[in-house]
Amino acid sequence: MALLSQHLQRFLLNEHNSLSSSFKSTTNRSSGGGGSGTSLLTVNARIRSCSAIAIDAQSSSLTDIARIRWGSTSLQGARDEMEDGVVVRSDGLDGFSFAAVFDGHAGFSSVKFLRDELYKECCGALQGGLLLGEKNFKVIREALQEAFLKVDNKLLNWLETTGEGNESGATATVLFIGNDMLFISHVGDSSVVLSRSGKAETLTNPHRPYGNSKVSLQEIKRIREAGGWIVNGRICGDIAVSRAFGDMRFKTKKNEMLKKGVEEGRWSKKFVSRVQFSGDLVTASPDIFQVALEKDAEFVLLASDGLWDYINSSEAVDFVRAQLQQHGDVQLACEALAQAALDRYSQDNISIVIADLGQTDWRNLTLQQPNFVFELGQALATIGIVSLGIWMTSLFIV
Repeated sequence: MALLSQHLQRFLLNEHNSLSSSFKSTTNRSSGGGGSGTSLLTVNARIRSCSAIAIDAQSSSLTDIARIRWGSTSLQGARDEMEDGVVVRSDGLDGFSFAAVFDGHAGFSSVKFLRDELYKECCGALQGGLLLGEKNFKVIREALQEAFLKVDNKLLNWLETTGEGNESGATATVLFIGNDMLFISHVGDSSVVLSRSGKAETLTNPHRPYGNSKVSLQEIKRIREAGGWIVNGRICGDIAVSRAFGDMRFKTKKNEMLKKGVEEGRWSKKFVSRVQFSGDLVTASPDIFQVALEKDAEFVLLASDGLWDYINSSEAVDFVRAQLQQHGDVQLACEALAQAALDRYSQDNISIVIADLGQTDWRNLTLQQPNFVFELGQALATIGIVSLGIWMTSLFIV
């Protein structure tokens, strides 16, 4: 099976999801119509033995002047608690739509705070979308950076005052989509992918303190310069994401974190005596991007790492395109993609937002079918070449 191409494997997966879609059609939703947590849970019960709780599935009938059709869903998956959040709004930003995925940790408190507060603060900082329309990237970047840091300070104060979820934190990746322009403000390890004529274009990089990517190395350097350290890809052996909202113990409560670590036997007093912090170990300062949405732009896919740790960007784009070519329903495509991640045994919460930009005629777009004869020939040719190499090697050894 490993010798078969991704096209063949995707075809088999799509056949499975065609069955899933036929179950979902009993809900009598129109193309582009909204879904509900109940209908998705019913389908999961039929096609999957593993349980998955549908926390949120917003209506894909939500549209704006950009002709965008939306799909969104959040699944608890195998986790004991749901800590993700999804927001999609098409008001208050002067022709731009807003979408966000929040991925919480150590509880839901930070996500609960961010769902409303981040949107309101961004609207204010962007002057109700006026700055987005002017497309001055420097001004937009400064406004969003200020908004994110301001909201983080509000969240830290709220967590301190209420005592709710003292160790709570959350990542946030936000989209601002207009007729021909996309702006992204990104903190954490969710990711945004753009489909351009079927080619996956990854627009963000995860903020994680491990690996050898440019972003990861920058994060590791920043953490060490702030006085922190990395153990097994985790800051102070604790958290695996290096940018997030909240997380008081890595910002305003760092000394308390050290004291608690000594009490728990995680490190010695001698070790702690040598630690000198000079900044926040985790930051809510966002990476901000501007992307032109030209005629080849088909859809934008935003999802938490519960998807991306199990399905790569190219696979996800191919999967969504096949779904839209089959039935044209963005909400169904969104739910099916989440189900595909569960089928690959994703152990995390899964939150997905898909924005179909309304520039592709899915009904008349030719559905690419796999050439089974050609792929079988490729597989046999590969086996033949390997066998020939082994035979020639044995001749030299003799």
